[in-house]
Amino acid sequence: MNIVLYQPQIPPNTGNIARTCACTGSSLHLIRPLGFSTDEKTVKRAGLDYWDKLNIHYYDSLEELFEKYSDSNFYFSTKYAKNHYTDVEYESDDFLVFGRETTGLPDNIIKDYSDNCIRIPMKAETRSLNLANSVCIVLYEALRQTGFSELL
Repeated sequence: MNIVLYQPQIPPNTGNIARTCACTGSSLHLIRPLGFSTDEKTVKRAGLDYWDKLNIHYYDSLEELFEKYSDSNFYFSTKYAKNHYTDVEYESDDFLVFGRETTGLPDNIIKDYSDNCIRIPMKAETRSLNLANSVCIVLYEALRQTGFSELL
């Protein structure tokens, strides 16, 4: 499975998501600009001792990622989607895309890929779930559907 973070801003969120990816064998794809550094010194200082177990990729834009994986399925997590994340039949190499902590995904992505937008149900009066929690919810549903392959 592939997790994509569009311009993440908060280091602990990305750190938690990176740990989840390392534990599940999922690849992490980061779209620049990032709100923090991922150089070796910074990673060691943050105590991210599993960073070397992570399959991580960096891109300068979503378009660059789309071009590289043009034959893949992409699902975009947004509170504006009509479909729940459980409505999708995931495949093991799908891409689950999550937006910035403060602004989510760009409007044009939500509009252009509306059929592939998914949401996590929540109360109307609440703004959003934490990004790392959202990734875990959707990722584990996708892993459940694909049989938790290669996981104990």
